[in-house]
Amino acid sequence: MSLFVGIDVSSSDFKVRILNDHGDEPLKRLLALNNQPGCEQIANYLVKAYAQEKPERLVIGLEATSVYSWPLQMFLAEEPRLAPLQPQIYSFNPKVVANFKKAYVDLPKNDWIDAWVIAERLRFGRLPEGSQVDFRYLPLQRLTRFRCHLIEMISREKNYFLTNLFLKFSTLAQGAVFSDTFGATSESLTLEFFSPEEVAARPLDELIDFLMEKGKNHFVNPEATALQLKEAACKAHRLRGSLLQPINLILATSIETIHTLEKQVKKIDKAITAEISHFPNTLITVPGFGPVLSAGIIAEIADIRRFPNEGALAKFTGLTWRSHQSGDFTADDTPLTRTGNSYLRSYFIQAANCVRRNEPEYKSFYERKFSESKTHHHRRALVLTARKLVRMVDALLRSNQIYMPQGNRG
Repeated sequence: MSLFVGIDVSSSDFKVRILNDHGDEPLKRLLALNNQPGCEQIANYLVKAYAQEKPERLVIGLEATSVYSWPLQMFLAEEPRLAPLQPQIYSFNPKVVANFKKAYVDLPKNDWIDAWVIAERLRFGRLPEGSQVDFRYLPLQRLTRFRCHLIEMISREKNYFLTNLFLKFSTLAQGAVFSDTFGATSESLTLEFFSPEEVAARPLDELIDFLMEKGKNHFVNPEATALQLKEAACKAHRLRGSLLQPINLILATSIETIHTLEKQVKKIDKAITAEISHFPNTLITVPGFGPVLSAGIIAEIADIRRFPNEGALAKFTGLTWRSHQSGDFTADDTPLTRTGNSYLRSYFIQAANCVRRNEPEYKSFYERKFSESKTHHHRRALVLTARKLVRMVDALLRSNQIYMPQGNRG
């Protein structure tokens, strides 16, 4: 006999319901606070259920509600009194539970019902691949996900910076002079000149000297660049003087914020490199893969053996397509499922873009899919390349062999 434990998690409490193989509740439901005593209370509750029912298997399920369930998951996995049962702990995508609930018509919406639905989903079986928690990979996962958070913050801050730069120096924001608006020379120009009028009024020789100093003599033709800069300054929109001072302050603060975030990314990269060393792998041997992409993929996949095959891994990633067929009709457009792990899907798509630039086999595959596409050529070809990459990553993680280009494979 098995016991199926459904736990609805919030930031303040846990609501717990237990079902047996027949769908009956052998114990009364439990409400516990989301803190250490609450975790101990749930452990005592499960020990009582074990002593009363003598099950052969204990299966625990929770929804992946941010980090609110993590302390409980780790506590139950390490609880010595539950160790003889070797509890299986599953963390469900909320969509899985929500879609399963639709099979029960007219169920009310409350936390106790949600806990029952989770337990019933466990009892139903056919649990999604990759939903069982592997705590060994959580430190690496937290680091890689935080890095994604920092990159998103940098992207948002850069976009905000560009909107304010347009107010101050519209042509510079449009890329009329520098290929990289966030390069050292462009940033120095933004900070050291109060307005485009000041740039336009500066003698050409002084502008050339400024470009040579800030650009560290990297400009091929500094005089031509200085002339472009003067022309851009003359064409830029003009702001009222009362607006320039706050805009300049905002731009200076925004640049400082971007630099601070970039420094934090470097710190996190060092921590990721140290943490990934605990998980020997050969993904880094793939052309275009770097330590960050390798770490991100491994952190989300965890132990590859929890997936029976590469198709299950692709489904977990969300790189599968739903067919749309009825009778003799089959739709030409099959949308991406997008119900898998969004972090892992993003890593695979980024990796596909890097690999197709460095590996002839993937470059050829990408170009073929690009030419076959009727719409969204790059996006469709890149996603299909990412799906092909799933097979390769699955094989490398299972075999732990280094990557061999197509022409060198035996």
